[in-house]
Amino acid sequence: MPLTRVLLGLGSNNRREQNLTAGLDALEELLGDLRCSPVFESHAVGYKGDNFYNLVVCGTTELPLMELDRRLKFIEADNGRYAPDRKGLPLDIDVLMYDDLVGNFHGLRLPRPETLKNAFVLWPLALLVPDVMHPGVGRSFAELWRDSVIAQQLWPVPFRWRGKELTPATLLPPSPSPSPRP
Repeated sequence: MPLTRVLLGLGSNNRREQNLTAGLDALEELLGDLRCSPVFESHAVGYKGDNFYNLVVCGTTELPLMELDRRLKFIEADNGRYAPDRKGLPLDIDVLMYDDLVGNFHGLRLPRPETLKNAFVLWPLALLVPDVMHPGVGRSFAELWRDSVIAQQLWPVPFRWRGKELTPATLLPPSPSPSPRP
C-alpha cells in the first residue's frame, strides 16, 4: 500500500509536557518520517480549563484513514483522555489532513475545519509545512497564516523531545537581561 502524508494536531492542558511527550512517542511508532512543529501555548478555546500546549506533526502512514483515527483514539485513551476522573484534557490528537482528501468520512471532516479557524493549528502548520496547499481553499498554509485575522492569543514555548528542541530559540521571546550588580 502506498504511503499517505498525514497532518495531525496535538493538544494537552493537563500534565502538558508529559502527555505530549507520550503522544509523540506513540506517534513515532505509528508513523514514518515524523516531523514536529514548534509548540505553542494558548488559552483554552471551546473548553473551560487551563492553558493548552499545541503542536502539529507531519508523517506518513500505510493505514487507511479510519484505522489511523481508531489508533489515535487508543493513544488518547492510553493517556487518560477518556478516564472518568480525568482533569482537563490530557491528550487530544486530531487528523487535520489525510493526503488531499476533502469531505466527510464517517463523521471525520477533512481537512479539519480548525485548520482555518484556530491560530494554534494554523501557525504551526505554516511553520511545519508552509508550502503544503490546503485542498479546500487551494492556498498554502504559509499564505493562509500570513493573511489570517484570527483573534486568539498564543505564544511559542520551549519544548524538548528526544533530545531535540522543537521550538527554535528564534521564536522564543528574548530572556530578560540580568540586572547590573550594585
